[in-house]
Amino acid sequence: MLQFLGYERPDGGAGVRNHLLVLSVAGLTGPVARRVAQALPGSVLVTMPFGGGLIGEDQAQHLRALTGFACHPNVGAVLLIGSDPPKLRELGRAVEAKGKLLASVCLDDCGHDSLTLSDRAVRAGALLHLQLSRQRRVPMPLARLFLGLECGRSDPSSGMVANPLIGKVTDRVVAEGGRAVFGESLEWLGAEHLLAQRGTTPAVADALRQTVQRRLGLASSQGVDLLGHNPGPTNIAAGLSTIEEKSLGAIAKSGSAPIRGLLRYGQPVDEPGLYAMDAAAYSPESLSGFVAAGAQLMLFSTGVGNSYVSLLAPTIKLSANPDAALRLREQLDFDASDVFRGTRTLDDAARDLVALVVDIASGSLTWGEVLGEGDEVVSRMAEAL
Repeated sequence: MLQFLGYERPDGGAGVRNHLLVLSVAGLTGPVARRVAQALPGSVLVTMPFGGGLIGEDQAQHLRALTGFACHPNVGAVLLIGSDPPKLRELGRAVEAKGKLLASVCLDDCGHDSLTLSDRAVRAGALLHLQLSRQRRVPMPLARLFLGLECGRSDPSSGMVANPLIGKVTDRVVAEGGRAVFGESLEWLGAEHLLAQRGTTPAVADALRQTVQRRLGLASSQGVDLLGHNPGPTNIAAGLSTIEEKSLGAIAKSGSAPIRGLLRYGQPVDEPGLYAMDAAAYSPESLSGFVAAGAQLMLFSTGVGNSYVSLLAPTIKLSANPDAALRLREQLDFDASDVFRGTRTLDDAARDLVALVVDIASGSLTWGEVLGEGDEVVSRMAEAL
């Protein structure tokens, strides 16, 4: 049985990284959080550029994302920085319920002086970092993994090879009792009936179909012609002609397992199996939605190249495009171009990719981590008060 080396979390979760997260919960304290993260080498920084006056689904999505980042299994300790005492208390309670190391500093408690806030935060973060350094990895089964599945700047090689390759790895992890999630719901258009056939219940099947129609209606109501937006100019130049063609390739990432449910953006899930997420069809927002849901590791295919990765979850970048594999040696973690050429089978490549997943989950770095390409992005959806 394959195992990886991960960090045991008090709530039963498993971390493949052990980050000290500096998390600014609103735009007002973003500059302070950046200053603090710079003073704490090895920490990771996530800032929300907005936070006040949100209502409805905007507010719900914002809080799901903040909670998901703070409670993420790859985060061993959290330093919360903010200017909203009730929000800090709410997030602090969520983090404490997970048993994580936590410190929280508020601008209101510092006489509204950003320099005092910075000093207190650096001191608190330094202590967290020291405590974090004492934690060690232990063997864990593949069943403890939660994969996020992404593609970006796709071309025909993505749908023919790279995404089916991800699908095979997804099937392996799900069969072992793990979890996986795919999103980009507009990119199910033209293929939603195939996904619906895999829904575990009629309600799941109907939700998958209705999600695509809702996204299509949203575009149409705003006068958006999907051609030129999705597929985008880069996709079209690379050889994809329609959203339906792109969709058939995109859903191959999900493999063949039954789809157990449709998640809202950033909605956490604890039960094993494969899930779909109703989310924007662009990599930054999509990856962050998976992170907020709890995915610890990403599989991200590209055709012509896409350097973006998640900050909190190591992101394995792969391509089957022979030209991209030659050009992007310091961007791609896995080269599947020999499968595209026909000199290696998809099954052989899948075994090698599973081995890489285990290696990265156990602590080896991705190119994205080495080069600092990661970030987390959560979109606004409507007007604020």
